[in-house]
Amino acid sequence: MYVIRRIGVFLFSLILASMLVFGVMSILPGDPAIVILGTRATPEAVESLRQELGLDRPIPVQYADWFSDAIRGDLGESVFTGKAIAPQVVDRLKVTVPLAVFALTLTMLISFPLGVFAASRHRQAGDAVVSVVSQLGLAVPAFWAGLMLVTLFAVRLRWFPASGFPGWGESFFGSVEALILPAIALAIVQSAIITRYVRSAVLETLREEYIRTARSKGLTQSQALWRHGLRNASIPVLTILGLQFGALLAGTVVIESVFVLPGLGKMLLDGISRRDLPLVQGGAFVIVGIILLINLAVDLTYRLLDPRLRSH
Repeated sequence: MYVIRRIGVFLFSLILASMLVFGVMSILPGDPAIVILGTRATPEAVESLRQELGLDRPIPVQYADWFSDAIRGDLGESVFTGKAIAPQVVDRLKVTVPLAVFALTLTMLISFPLGVFAASRHRQAGDAVVSVVSQLGLAVPAFWAGLMLVTLFAVRLRWFPASGFPGWGESFFGSVEALILPAIALAIVQSAIITRYVRSAVLETLREEYIRTARSKGLTQSQALWRHGLRNASIPVLTILGLQFGALLAGTVVIESVFVLPGLGKMLLDGISRRDLPLVQGGAFVIVGIILLINLAVDLTYRLLDPRLRSH
């Protein structure tokens, strides 16, 4: 029943999110018919194209048609290029998703050791140092970190490319190299956030009775934590990681522009500047759908990690 309920919540959230995306796009200024024909087009020509595109129909009817097509993989056509949107989104996701996964991997590699280290040295010098570093990480905008990384490692040291993306088929290792600096820029802020959550979760676990029992049997604090505590400490952190992966997807919008990466975020920014509302609408819906899917996966994994939820 738990799985069925979570899937039901996912579907309900997806419908609400699609209504929100469609509604926001509908009230934004900019008529797709005028974008296609230009500002010098006659009112008759604009109205004729509006009818052809179905823009003269009631908003609920437009939404129903769009949503029914979207869940089947048809996101419509770009008003700027006339090409189908879905293949463009899939192509851009080949950059955005690896970038977000790369950044999340770096985040976990940085934040978990630091968070555990800070918690194990609570109120000591090591804890204070980690807290200061995480505060600095929170204060650094991802785009500024990206610019500094480009200046140091691409312009001065020339270790990595400053921009561009060769494509996975063109050069796998070149593509990985192109994602390193953007992933680090995204991971800086995310690591600061996750480190604080890991520290809090581990501190809470160290106060549990079973940790005291393990220590009374001769285990050190570190041994008790590694053998018995980390599994429980990872449960609340897992939830935050799922939420932060959504933040990483959203953060790629700016980072992809800084590093000129042909990802979904860059496509959305270009679509906004061109008033290509169907393109922005389709891309935003896909991002929301991915985030909701990740949250569903986190909920199901959370139940696997916490036996107390399996009886509900």
